[in-house]
Amino acid sequence: MYFDRKCKITFICNGATIYSEDDRFTDSEVYPPLNDAGQEEIERICEFLKKRGIKNDKIFTSPALRSKQSAAMIAKLFKQDYEVVEELHPRKCGSFNGLTYEQVYEKTPDAMEKLINCPEIAVPEDAESVTDFINRVNISLNKIIDENLGSRIIIVTHKDIIKAAIISALNIPHSSLHRIYIKSGSATQISYYEKWSSLVYSDYTPVA
Repeated sequence: MYFDRKCKITFICNGATIYSEDDRFTDSEVYPPLNDAGQEEIERICEFLKKRGIKNDKIFTSPALRSKQSAAMIAKLFKQDYEVVEELHPRKCGSFNGLTYEQVYEKTPDAMEKLINCPEIAVPEDAESVTDFINRVNISLNKIIDENLGSRIIIVTHKDIIKAAIISALNIPHSSLHRIYIKSGSATQISYYEKWSSLVYSDYTPVA
């Protein structure tokens, strides 16, 4: 039926790292780890989940260390294990890895413009295009949903993957990826139905 909910997913953005303040490109799965601020953010998220009474059947996480560290804290709250989803790895950013957006723009302004406005093109050439990235995330999420019909799920992951989920759920242009803001240590919830999806809330960050 049109209003039959297939799945509800609460996406938790991993806590802050030393790259967060400068908003650096990174596709590494082993670095950087959570910093002290990131651990505090996830502690606040855990308190939010507890107070809100959010229920879940499974916890999934991206394979990067910063996501698994965040997922471990949340899993401890629910006294559950978490499952790593390898396909939810960060977007491959090639030679931009480790650079800030400002550094890329100062060095190659045309490349930055193309990255933002031409999602079907891989920028830089050794990176994953935004469209390929969004499609990869969508395939992975659809698989999770189809294998967990009727469930309430928590997925601990990266900000770009949450942005990709929002784009697919609301069927908005892929060029919107860099125009959506998701903070570290924030919560976003999407309900998936048979024919459509609903963004319940986005980028909620509990106050200290």
